[in-house]
Amino acid sequence: MFAVTATRIDAEDPLDGLTLGERPEPDVPEGWTTVTVKAAALNHHDLWSLKGVGLPADRLPMILGCDAAGVDEDGAEVIVHAVIGDPERGGGDETLDPKRTLLSELHPGTLAERVAVPRRNLVPKPAELTFEEAACLPTAWLTAYRMLFDKAALQPGSSVLVQGAGGGVATAAIALASAAGFRVYATSRSGAKRERAAELGADAVLEPGARLPERVDAVIETVGEATWSHSLKSLRPGGRIVVSGATSGAVPPAELNRVFFLQLQVVGSTMGTRAQLERLARFLVKTGTRPPIDRTLPLGRAREGFAAMAGGDLFGKIVFTP
Repeated sequence: MFAVTATRIDAEDPLDGLTLGERPEPDVPEGWTTVTVKAAALNHHDLWSLKGVGLPADRLPMILGCDAAGVDEDGAEVIVHAVIGDPERGGGDETLDPKRTLLSELHPGTLAERVAVPRRNLVPKPAELTFEEAACLPTAWLTAYRMLFDKAALQPGSSVLVQGAGGGVATAAIALASAAGFRVYATSRSGAKRERAAELGADAVLEPGARLPERVDAVIETVGEATWSHSLKSLRPGGRIVVSGATSGAVPPAELNRVFFLQLQVVGSTMGTRAQLERLARFLVKTGTRPPIDRTLPLGRAREGFAAMAGGDLFGKIVFTP
């Protein structure tokens, strides 16, 4: 089968380790099944894998990709949940399983014509969502859903700041927060991305570091060092910052005096559960919200998509169709 594979680790030139071509059909352990992929979405996780983050050289070659929607062995349309973990080991939450991994870290990923996954990782795809839209959900959109509605615990009428509009999680957070009726503020260095964020439903979109119209209940933080101080200063007393990434650096000044004096909360978040993915899909159907897709490419042009992501030349998801 045709697949997109990491064959070499190179932190400086990650695309040098990207190989497109034929790979063996997936192994199917007991309790697993095969999905014929109809659409698969690209994530920064795939670029980081090519740099060796979470993917050591001794696991190569590895088919990349976390996200997919397709058809299972019974002909049902499904979305693939990317977290391979045991809910029991995680106290009912597979993302808290100490042994959990994502597809393409230990087991071959979704950028292929077929992928093998545990049967419990299949979520019914609503007929109202296209395969391309559904393929955008399992990583970035699920992460944003969990951050907003679980970790930030926002209530109707809440306010939220989303840092770094244009990134996958940030884009999803703006759209989901707007659909939920929150007051949404967003930041971006790019004027074009600020315009797109406003189109997604942000009430105000500002340059990084700009003063907000109000102090917010929560901040969705995926940028890290470059925006951390602004995130803390933008919170109301008792507010909560939810972190799921640090693309600009992972060691900002903690500003502990501000944290304890204003009783701020800093909460980490990674991915989401299978049940949350199912609820996310239903939320999109109910609200009419859809993931913005920057471009759809045949899987044979995957290098083009990787290059666009590496260069930051996108707003929304890049989707591949085998």
